[in-house]
Amino acid sequence: MISKLILFILMINALLLSGCSSVKPWERDILADYTMRSDRDPLENMLAEHMWFSREAASGGMSIGGGGCGCN
Repeated sequence: MISKLILFILMINALLLSGCSSVKPWERDILADYTMRSDRDPLENMLAEHMWFSREAASGGMSIGGGGCGCN
């Protein structure tokens, strides 16, 4: 029983600590690259907004104002 508890605690610790990482200063330029941006293609953004509007019947919420109810 104790070995299962210890194994469970070790597994929880491994899961919680695996998300912790530090980025070194010389690695930050790779993460800040233009290709890592989600809004680099304006056409793709317009299509994604159109699909969101068509499925959810809501507009706005992508910038200033609007609560998604379509009344902005």
